Parts: sequence; C-alpha cells; structure tokens
Amino acid sequence: MKPSALSTHVLDTANGIPAAGMAIELWRMEPEPARLSRTITNADGRTDSPLLTPETFAPGRYELRFEVGAYFAARGGDPGYLGTVTINVGLREAQGHYHVPLLCSPWSYSTYRGS
Repeated sequence: MKPSALSTHVLDTANGIPAAGMAIELWRMEPEPARLSRTITNADGRTDSPLLTPETFAPGRYELRFEVGAYFAARGGDPGYLGTVTINVGLREAQGHYHVPLLCSPWSYSTYRGS
C-alpha cells in the first residue's frame, strides 16, 4: 500500500516569484468542517512541512484555503478580487503523495495535482 500525504506550494505568477508569506489553512470537511492547521509559506512558496503526513493522513474531503488577496495587499500591490482561494479535494487511501500547487495573481489562479 502506498503511503499517502498532502503538500502544497504557491507561485506568484504576477511577479514571477514564489509566494513567500502566504497564509494557508487546511480544513477537513467530513463529518463536519474542522480547521486542522494554519501555516505560512516560506521563501520558496512552500510549507515547512507537509500539510498531512503519512501518520496524520485520513481519507476524505479537504479544503485548502489560500489567502491570496491578503498576500498581494501585504506586498503593497492590488489585492485584486480573489480574496481567499478555496480548493476542495477528495483524498483517498493508498494513492501516494498528493501535491496541490497554486499559481496565482491578484486576478486569476490555477491548480493541478502535482507530484
């Protein structure tokens, strides 16, 4: 059985840099919504540790909440209209490592299942 885990990173596509200093919350949505963690991205736009390790991983529906508007406002730029970007993902056991990158600007974002 492949161990499962969850990680993320954020790229500021408006400035062509990692999004250092962005707040991210991880929520487990089942059976009732509960915030599991809040972290800030490091200089590489990554979290210092995985959001879920193989030891803390549980299958289910999760939300990653990225504070995109606050990040751009703190940089002295236009916070745009995104505010908090929420990505809702379903994680299953034995599917290996889940990596959810966010590429964002004040006006748009995209994501994919990374490796």
